[in-house]
Amino acid sequence: MTTFRDPAALSPAEARALFRAGTDRPTTGWALGYTQTNLIAVPQDWADDVLLFCARNPQACPVLDISKPGDPATRLAPGADLRTDLPRYRVWHNGVLTGEVTDATGLWRSDMVAFSIGCSFTFETALAAGGLPLRHVAQGRNVSMYVTTRQCEPAGRLHGPMVVSMRYLPAGLVDEAVRITSAMLAVHGAPVHAGDPAVLGITDLARPDFGDAVDPEPGDVPVFWACGVTPQAALMASRPPFAITHAPGYMFLTDQLDSDHRVE
Repeated sequence: MTTFRDPAALSPAEARALFRAGTDRPTTGWALGYTQTNLIAVPQDWADDVLLFCARNPQACPVLDISKPGDPATRLAPGADLRTDLPRYRVWHNGVLTGEVTDATGLWRSDMVAFSIGCSFTFETALAAGGLPLRHVAQGRNVSMYVTTRQCEPAGRLHGPMVVSMRYLPAGLVDEAVRITSAMLAVHGAPVHAGDPAVLGITDLARPDFGDAVDPEPGDVPVFWACGVTPQAALMASRPPFAITHAPGYMFLTDQLDSDHRVE
């Protein structure tokens, strides 16, 4: 088993080096204080559709960077490689998940355009600093994510439902969570809903579509944020011939500070 010091205390570069070497773990709680991003990489002839889809659905798909065709670099972390520096990738053919890998180098085509999309893990530092509990971190689990019945605004050939991430919070702290995350629009902003999951078409919180089920404490209510896994739901609905994404919860750790995305 690979051993290393507290993941929260690692620098982003140290974390990326571990992932490049094969460490395969969800990144919630890693490199605290630094921005994490979702990844969707598509052939260049689909890039305009993805860009327009993100522009029309900015809460679910806030774009932080776009690569040049074929280039696995990102300005969010100079010297990093988007093909190797995430802990786990998903591979898609015609909207079907065909595999998961820890190194996407051999699959990366010369025309791939990579979109780095804001992640809700980024605002968790601010929530924790504000005294709000993070149940999934305390329980050593990935965050819970659900496909909703709320449809995104279609764009070009892309369409599909919004995906949300859920965090249980004490009822009396929901307003504070709204206040804190409203100031972080580049990483999904305020919740889209709090309370009854049926409003979003979610029937069983114990059976998330992605991530892990998380146990609530007495007095908790579920709070839902738009999630950067939404493009993967669009892939499944729209069926482009090929794509590479992050595995839900297995994010890219950038060199940017979480505080860089807070609007005062």
